[in-house]
Amino acid sequence: MAIQIVMDRTGDSRHPFNPRDARELAKAEQRFRELTNAGFTAAVRTGPGQVSQIRSFAPNAEETVFFPRLVGG
Repeated sequence: MAIQIVMDRTGDSRHPFNPRDARELAKAEQRFRELTNAGFTAAVRTGPGQVSQIRSFAPNAEETVFFPRLVGG
């Protein structure tokens, strides 16, 4: 089971999906596109305490985390 974690000002929401299920995989890819188009940064865990930014959907990633764009003033 893979998971997409979306961070926001209220905490996070988690969206598990089975990468072997075509329907769930398509939904996860659509969520990836929607979030990154809205300005979220996507990252995958590469090791304990380590992440790497990704710019395209990674269907084999066990965990993808989405961070909102920071707004300063």
